[in-house]
Amino acid sequence: MRLVIARCSVDYAGRLTAHLPSAPRLILVKADGSVSIHADDRAYKPLNWMSPPCTLKEGDGEQKDVWTVTNKAGEKLIITMEEILHDSSHELGVDPGLIKDGVEAHLQELLADRIETLGEGYTLIRREYMTAIGPVDILCRDAEGRTVAVEIKRRGEIDGVEQLTRYLELLNRDPHLAPVRGIFAAQEIKPQARVLATDRGIGCQVLAYDAMRAIADDKLRLF
Repeated sequence: MRLVIARCSVDYAGRLTAHLPSAPRLILVKADGSVSIHADDRAYKPLNWMSPPCTLKEGDGEQKDVWTVTNKAGEKLIITMEEILHDSSHELGVDPGLIKDGVEAHLQELLADRIETLGEGYTLIRREYMTAIGPVDILCRDAEGRTVAVEIKRRGEIDGVEQLTRYLELLNRDPHLAPVRGIFAAQEIKPQARVLATDRGIGCQVLAYDAMRAIADDKLRLF
């Protein structure tokens, strides 16, 4: 990962245009090729970004202070450097991923075992389906054979919907899986998260933990 703190302005040219006037900002260049621009007051959310696959070209000659990030659609993020305050690179290695708490992990196990909880005709592809940004909790197919990605939380909040949105963006680039729709599954789903999920075409599923445990127990009982 490369960390650059610089006074810069940023212009986005693509399906729409956007401009960030000159100010000190943090620029993150990650090993997956993504580039994101951050301020000091937006928590984890970037002001602007370019998702992989994309290429970064640092300027030369008269344009040496201009960075151009271009994605496969030809959209560009143009960063004009005025002063670089810090520039460092760090090898982070392979991340082990998020370790879920016991309830979330058990919910995932139960739902994978009883995938028809999501609807009649659902079949499991696999648990922990790996993507470039982390594992999707469950990947499955519905009764029509369409691919479905399921993100499981104990308490469903907006950040979980955002996480599933990022997974769907990546999965839908794979012609062997696309089109992929999403289901946000949790024991409790906050109203704001439900509204955001609905707006993005993501389904919501409330999981009854005790009922699912009872189904699993009954399934394992011999007599």
